[in-house]
Amino acid sequence: FHEICSFGKGSIWRFPPDVSEMHQHAAWHFENVLQCAIPAFEGLFPPDHDNIIHTLLFCLAQWHALAKLRLHTDNSLELLKHTTRLLGQQLRKFKEFTCTTFQTTELPSEAAAWQRAREAKADSMSAPCSGMRRPKTFNLSTYKMHALGDYADTIRMFGMTDSYTTQIVSQACRAST
Repeated sequence: FHEICSFGKGSIWRFPPDVSEMHQHAAWHFENVLQCAIPAFEGLFPPDHDNIIHTLLFCLAQWHALAKLRLHTDNSLELLKHTTRLLGQQLRKFKEFTCTTFQTTELPSEAAAWQRAREAKADSMSAPCSGMRRPKTFNLSTYKMHALGDYADTIRMFGMTDSYTTQIVSQACRAST
């Protein structure tokens, strides 16, 4: 990603040296990663996995574009629902076929954080833990994944998520105390 040049004024900005280490960045950082992922991943995997990954990235980009629309119609919401179903199918295919083929581990920064926590907890009598990186698998059983199916209905009920805020409720609660 670091070799991808910036594009346009405020469209695609320069990526950090290690995209996998990106934490607590603005949403547009991750949007830029999604927009550039297909060409960045091209040829990195064997052809059968490459095809699955490219299709998944395309589905993610399509879903993101539809979910981000500022004005929806009944047709666009139906298209979002359909794309959500396709995305779910692609995510399951990715997990069942591609994820089982490759062994993945936590990032070095995650392993270092675990090591520091273990050392802080350890008393002087215990043996030091090894600094090995633990296996890390793709998990579809998270609330984020589960909530994807509710986006279209939520938009239909409440409008786009950028059209309302919890700040109003927070201010009302503070005013009543």
